[in-house]
Amino acid sequence: MKSFKKLILIFAIMLATMLSGCGDNTTKQDDKQSTSSLESTSDSNKDNGKVLDREGNEIVLPEKTDKIISLAPSITETLINLGLTDNLVAVDKYSIKVEGVNKDLPIFDIMNPDAENIVSIQPDIIFGTGMSKSKGTDPFSPMVEMGAFVTVVPTSTSIDGIKEDILYIGKVTKKEEEAKKIVSEYDEKINSILKEIESLKIDEPISVYFETSPMPEAYTFGKDTFLNDMLNLLGAKNIFDDQEGWLPVSEEQVVAKNPSVIITNADYIENVTEEIKNRAGWENIDAVKNDRVYVIEQNTSARANENSIQAFENIAKALYPELQK
Repeated sequence: MKSFKKLILIFAIMLATMLSGCGDNTTKQDDKQSTSSLESTSDSNKDNGKVLDREGNEIVLPEKTDKIISLAPSITETLINLGLTDNLVAVDKYSIKVEGVNKDLPIFDIMNPDAENIVSIQPDIIFGTGMSKSKGTDPFSPMVEMGAFVTVVPTSTSIDGIKEDILYIGKVTKKEEEAKKIVSEYDEKINSILKEIESLKIDEPISVYFETSPMPEAYTFGKDTFLNDMLNLLGAKNIFDDQEGWLPVSEEQVVAKNPSVIITNADYIENVTEEIKNRAGWENIDAVKNDRVYVIEQNTSARANENSIQAFENIAKALYPELQK
């Protein structure tokens, strides 16, 4: 029963993220910006003290950053990496599980944040996620109307977008140098891995099926997702990149596409790789025949922030076992 509850909880998180990815058009537009675009935009607005937020809105940055509320675990992790752990005065119910977060902080629901109680804490900054708007409503509007500074960071659809997010969060919190350092280290690690792969002289892309939620209600992703961007960079071919966002798939669809490698981040399921390999009809999939089914850590592959470098490395090792030697 305990594992079943955990499964439902994780699936709810992933489904909400999928909805955010499928319905958030502003994210795709933002991800096309280069790292320098955020800096040039802010430079052009120095005179009026305004910058563009990650939704494309012109905003005035807050003067104080002492009290911060984060309503997204991916943002919470970045704030901690920026050295702002002690500035957090409240978080969402998933962020409370992030290492380093004070477990006694007030907790709020991502999808239905209590505007009145949140504003009563008198935060200097409230960080939200596009996931909170996935139902078609804006739960942050009442907070803004009550005079709170709210900035929403939609789930980015590319590695470049992730870097933009980090720089933006650093700018809002007056931790710009720390943010630039995080982005630089992120870039260095990615380039180091890509250099190793380049030395392997791969002839053609490896076809991959990445399962983010298990059967019978399996989910995967197509283009315009940061995980798909990672696969492309790593020289792999997502078998569902002819579709967009986060999407449900059937067993028959996967069998028909016959991937060479299967990856899942459903690490909360016991013996998940064996479950996949033992599915009826899957014994003829190349990935199963050649024992190329892998599991990677869930949080780093589901949260679009700098910690996703761990997912990038784990995916690389799954695609190219030579890297593990």
